[in-house]
Amino acid sequence: MTETAEELTTDVLVIGGGLAGNWAAAAAARAGARVVLAEKGYAGTSGVAATAGPGHWWVPPDPALRTAAVAKRAEGALGLGDPAWMRRVLDTTWTTLPTLAPYYDFPSNAAGVVQYRGLRGPEYLRALRQASEAAGVRILDHTPGLHLLRDDDGRAAGARLWRKRAGAALEVRAAAVILAAGGCAFRSHLLGAGNLTGDGLLMAVEAGADLSGMEFTGYYTVAPAHTGMTRSMSYAYATYFDAAGRELAIAPGPAATRDLAAALLAGPVFCHLGRMPEDIRTLLRRVSPNVPLVFDRLGIDPFRERFEVTLHGEGTVRGTGGVRVMDEGCQTAVPGLFAIGDTATRENVAGATSGGGAQNSAWALSSGLWAGRAAAALAVERRPRPGPLAAAGGFGRPRAGGPAASDIAARVRGEMLDYDRNLFRSAGKMAASLDVLDTLWESARPGVAGDPVAARSAAALLACGRWSWAAALARTERRGLHQRVDQPGTDPRQAARLVVGGLDRIAVHAERVADAKGLRA
Repeated sequence: MTETAEELTTDVLVIGGGLAGNWAAAAAARAGARVVLAEKGYAGTSGVAATAGPGHWWVPPDPALRTAAVAKRAEGALGLGDPAWMRRVLDTTWTTLPTLAPYYDFPSNAAGVVQYRGLRGPEYLRALRQASEAAGVRILDHTPGLHLLRDDDGRAAGARLWRKRAGAALEVRAAAVILAAGGCAFRSHLLGAGNLTGDGLLMAVEAGADLSGMEFTGYYTVAPAHTGMTRSMSYAYATYFDAAGRELAIAPGPAATRDLAAALLAGPVFCHLGRMPEDIRTLLRRVSPNVPLVFDRLGIDPFRERFEVTLHGEGTVRGTGGVRVMDEGCQTAVPGLFAIGDTATRENVAGATSGGGAQNSAWALSSGLWAGRAAAALAVERRPRPGPLAAAGGFGRPRAGGPAASDIAARVRGEMLDYDRNLFRSAGKMAASLDVLDTLWESARPGVAGDPVAARSAAALLACGRWSWAAALARTERRGLHQRVDQPGTDPRQAARLVVGGLDRIAVHAERVADAKGLRA
């Protein structure tokens, strides 16, 4: 690995150090590549998985069980999933997750059988960092990506990063780049999502890639008001009340979020968790100790006392949208550029519904492994070349006098997370929000006031908002997370993915699942 004060040269550059990024980096290094992993925060603690208890889509290799699991998932994907990718995710997860055993203490049940499916987020991410370091990965903490670099052939050839502690740019040349920077939560206060501003999506589109599934952003998670504790399992036992103490007819299930949002639009909503069985209450402190900790600090007994609740949007994090992948190694439309985890579309596995939880974790692991190996193989064929490299795009550069990064983020948050706009969609409301964001885009094109990271993050938030509403306007039906009150229902003729691209001018076109690149069932 060659190094100067401003430049590194490596085989594979991974941008993002969460679940997918670490699986990818370790896989590439074990395949013989020199690997640099750059993380916006501290690799092993950043992202939503580090604050959660990630489960995995975990199905034994029994043909009947696998067939049933894929059939159920495909049905839930509402015509936009791909059974071939689902089967591949199941197989990769089953064979790969146990290999983390040298770094993670998997528990055993009463019969002595090792349990792999569910993991504790903090320990899981710490183990992945240890695995990456043991494989020889060089980790650059507090070093977010700003722009991708391309060579004369238009191939991804590295990235320009920002060393936050040094306050200086760093250029990394690489034969292959893997984007694992997470999705975009639109600054919703979702637990662990403070850094998830869609940076990887913007970098990919600037380089020439496109996106898919961006209309599916209508996923919200309940939380105690004025907190970011978005761990929702406990609310399966919730009883809800309005401000006058009248019980609300909000039952657990698929309709609960929209019912709760409708109630919140009318006024404050309160709940208690009194229906939770005693054994679950005891287990909660061991499995998810951060959940009861919030109530302890608030001085509330949630099983006997009512507390105010809110909903936090999850954007593309538990939606399905992201960069479109073109082959089984998760390479994008840009040669040498790969997208994995929440940076990539999860439509192959989740379709029009959320991939949150088990499917998302299994996808992060699997896509990371596939991309890491594919990128390493590509690097063997094509080492980084000397010569000038061009920055792909440049929207969101710092500029004194431009709109403030914090103001842009606040405006985007308001347009993307409002319950009435996002959960009860109509053409008029969505078009009005898109018009606001388009106007803001024009004002920000010359530059954004703020440091390089803040300016770039604001630009990515704004870009993701525009892509999301453009796709949502193009889907003139109700399907999965995309619920329009001005459309009567699901239209079988629209069982196609919406591919979105462009910066100043956004283009949307439909692509049948049967015509998509990559594996076919």
